[in-house]
Amino acid sequence: MKPILLIVDDDEEIRSQMRWALNDDYQIVQADDKASALEEFREKSPGVVLLDLGLPPNPNSTEEGLSILSEILVLDSLTKVIIVSGQGERQNAIQAIGRGAYDFIGKPVDIENLQLVLKRSFHLASLEREYREIKHQYLNNSFEGMLGSSDAMQKVFESIRKVATTDAPIMILGESGTGKEMAAMAIHNRSARKEGPFVPINCSAIPETLLESELFGHEKGSFTGAESQRIGKIEQANNGTLFLDEIGEVPLSVQVKLLRFLQEQCIERVGGREQIKINARVIAATNADLKQGMDKGTFREDFYYRLSVVEILLPALRNRDTDIDLISKAILQNCLAETGNKKLSFSKKAINALRKHKWPGNVRELQNRVRRAVIMSEGNQISPQDLELEGGLERGHLTLKQAREEVEKDMITRALKKHSGKISPAAAELGISRPTFYELMDKLDIRRG
Repeated sequence: MKPILLIVDDDEEIRSQMRWALNDDYQIVQADDKASALEEFREKSPGVVLLDLGLPPNPNSTEEGLSILSEILVLDSLTKVIIVSGQGERQNAIQAIGRGAYDFIGKPVDIENLQLVLKRSFHLASLEREYREIKHQYLNNSFEGMLGSSDAMQKVFESIRKVATTDAPIMILGESGTGKEMAAMAIHNRSARKEGPFVPINCSAIPETLLESELFGHEKGSFTGAESQRIGKIEQANNGTLFLDEIGEVPLSVQVKLLRFLQEQCIERVGGREQIKINARVIAATNADLKQGMDKGTFREDFYYRLSVVEILLPALRNRDTDIDLISKAILQNCLAETGNKKLSFSKKAINALRKHKWPGNVRELQNRVRRAVIMSEGNQISPQDLELEGGLERGHLTLKQAREEVEKDMITRALKKHSGKISPAAAELGISRPTFYELMDKLDIRRG
């Protein structure tokens, strides 16, 4: 659908000239006075308005034009109002820009210049509206920094609300990159311990020989290189929350000591004999199959059940289809805020590629791809190539039959969406009969809604 452009001018010849020049690119709406201009604006909601300042009943004054400008911006502050001004009205046009107009063009109108200004105006208006929509969605679908409107994520948010009010140990399960640390922090921030420390430790990132010391601390001289006393992560988390990421990588010897801490709420530093009382909640996380570890003897069963009083499963991004657009656009807006670039957006092909990708690295992979695309993109739109994704279909992993079905499904879904679920116009657009359209819907498992 073509973007809507409102032209407000009492000179019919000028309106006709603009309509003739711009009709191929825009849906033109016209008005010749204040009343009709505001009526058309309320009804059609144009993204851009071309406004003459001198309008009846006082065409030699700017009063009507400036009044229309003010009322349009009250109705929708994101509308781009471009003043179409004679040279004698230049100062008035500048005054109008001071009141919120986006730009001005002198009469007689240079059509090529007008087309460039309109293209830029509609693009900026589209980005600003998208940003406002993302901000609205973010406020409605954000939970402690995590985004998700999908049913799967709403269940996660509800689980966090419930467990945060208790002190029970929590096990967070999920693939790498699904946001396990963010979930743990959300539990901490909503708990009675929120004023205390949140202490994370990645158990897989620390050599086995150092992990015990890192967790429990050590006394001076307890081993070679221990030149002073050191407080461990568990002690640092006193009166707060200890987050043990990648708990499946903890060796059996350290599992025994952690189990004792969970049972007794006391620790001894390496090389020490003092029993230190610790009041810390423990949240663990893993992307490993701990039950398989128990079968193999690499993970203690009693340790598992101590940690897993409550389990929260974070869904993979590929199972959160409705969240991909929301998250990718939110990441893009954050990147643009950091770089100061407000003109960059995703192309339609890029959006399609984001939706089709399987996301083995989950949200972390999505963040990295979008950040890279912001750096590498050369135009105003991010392409699938900027994201290092194919243009929507992962053809290397599809048979010819599967690729054909993907294309058919995409075209039918788009046609249904465009025509609000109406079969006849959707089938006509694709050049097929209604019975064939219904057959394809059944074959490809497409629901009308």
